[in-house]
Amino acid sequence: VQLQASGGGLVQAGDSLRLSCVASGRTFSRYTVGWFRQAPGKEREFVATISWIGNTYYADSVKGRFTISRDNAKNTVYLQMNSLKPEDTAVHYCAAVPEVLGTLIHQYEYPYWGRGTLVTVSS
Repeated sequence: VQLQASGGGLVQAGDSLRLSCVASGRTFSRYTVGWFRQAPGKEREFVATISWIGNTYYADSVKGRFTISRDNAKNTVYLQMNSLKPEDTAVHYCAAVPEVLGTLIHQYEYPYWGRGTLVTVSS
């Protein structure tokens, strides 16, 4: 599967953005998809994940502000980001793994990655 993330941009603190991760392939509905991000000078970190049966899980830093969802008819997973903070500034990546259940929060659990999209939040 090939993934393409989009929707990043420059916003002010408190604003919202919606990222999209579009996948190729007809079996995308059976993939668990995760969002990760990498801030300047920091390691890539887990943000959120949605399993192929719809279970979701969030990093504590985004819980209550971000929502991950999917539209299998469009082969797309979304990350709605509200109440953005300057510390959310990072390149955001989507990643996917087929037919694995469980709470997948580690990069090594995802074999497929898209190019990132940059989110910049000004104070």
